[in-house]
Amino acid sequence: MKEIQLCMSEMRAFFQTGTTLSVAWRKKQLKALRASISEHESDILKALHDDLGKSDFEGYATELGIVYSEIDQHLKHLDAWSRPKRVRSTALSFPSRSFIITQPLGVVLIMSPWNYPFQLALAPLVAALAAGNCAVVKPSRYSSNTSRIIVEVLARVFPSDYVTTFEGGSEMNTALLNYRFDHIFFTGSPTVGKIVMQKAALFLTPVTLELGGKSPTIIDEGANLKLAAKSVAWGKFLNAGQTCIAPDYILVRRDLQQPFIEELIGAIQSMYGTDPLNNSEFPKIINQKHFSRLTELLGKGTLTYGGQLDPKLMKIAPTILTEPDLLSLLMTEEIFGPILPIIAFDQFEEAFSFVQERAHPLALYYFGKNKIHEKRVVHTLLYGGGCINDTVLHLSNPHLPFGGVGSSGMGKYHAKEGFSTFSHSKSILKKYTFLDIPLRYAPFKGKFSLLKRFMH
Repeated sequence: MKEIQLCMSEMRAFFQTGTTLSVAWRKKQLKALRASISEHESDILKALHDDLGKSDFEGYATELGIVYSEIDQHLKHLDAWSRPKRVRSTALSFPSRSFIITQPLGVVLIMSPWNYPFQLALAPLVAALAAGNCAVVKPSRYSSNTSRIIVEVLARVFPSDYVTTFEGGSEMNTALLNYRFDHIFFTGSPTVGKIVMQKAALFLTPVTLELGGKSPTIIDEGANLKLAAKSVAWGKFLNAGQTCIAPDYILVRRDLQQPFIEELIGAIQSMYGTDPLNNSEFPKIINQKHFSRLTELLGKGTLTYGGQLDPKLMKIAPTILTEPDLLSLLMTEEIFGPILPIIAFDQFEEAFSFVQERAHPLALYYFGKNKIHEKRVVHTLLYGGGCINDTVLHLSNPHLPFGGVGSSGMGKYHAKEGFSTFSHSKSILKKYTFLDIPLRYAPFKGKFSLLKRFMH
């Protein structure tokens, strides 16, 4: 597309002027972005409600608040993060000075999803701009109201040769991926992630893939069931379950299963009442395609609670399924909706093996007091990140890197990790010329033992 080609040419020309290298200039842009978001705050919250039925509280807590936090973290630490780092030199290079500098990569592409359409577009953008890059933002067409407000927020403060936004569907994604970027940051499904990676490989473009997967929750001996139920209900039914790190299924000790379910039902009713479909604080499913997909999953287990549907409102009530079909899509693909399968286990080793034998999840949550089990969950199982005795909240801590592993993603971001993702760390050794030790030069006769002393 000619528009993309022109945009890329203008961005590369602007980047090559060196304007973005100034840390003071970058901080000015971040402050301008924060001001524009603040100015459009009510419009952003309305767009989130129109797209996903989010209340103002949920919209701010899970979208705007996190973006504000990212901006504040980068403004606070950008001077330190971008400062050259002195490191030790070796005896072999004496006399010299060694240091590492960070440089922006160039023109980057940020492709964001529909489930947290504002946060997952703007948080990586903050990191990209803080690192000194120019950026193309491609929001999801499914969350069209939020996409439009993102365009307005960014266009208000940034010229198109610095930051620009392209709307559209898969055709636009394909068109953008046909161009060479210096980094691609993608958040979405593993299926599309593979396509992004294939396209990036044609240009040897590095990628960050924030994907998903089936994030398990283990309810083990000694767990505070009331607290666990509240945390699981909150983390699972936040955004109607359309959260990449939501508890996807529960593994619970068999003797705790029934009391846990009772506490879970109580927690659901406490938060959303007995008629959640008409609760204005309970979000909706993004579109008919996903509503139909989720409806089909309801029959893949024993309905224990919930299951009510409202196609007009695009809502599915918080639902608990027991004895799920392990071979069905319910247990082989990420649910991404308000349906929670529960599986009982007798020994901890069963739950541990169940998780270990499957693809590495993006998140894992453990509730219990067995220190040995907790240690094995933390140090042996491989997953992106998680919580002990809570769910989801690790995402909200800007001091913790966020990212997946294996099929749940690659690369990290948030605060300094985001700055590093969009930066190149360049190693420099500066040699002083007042002395030149001849050890490294040929001929080498009689120097071997001296070399070994220098190298150890």
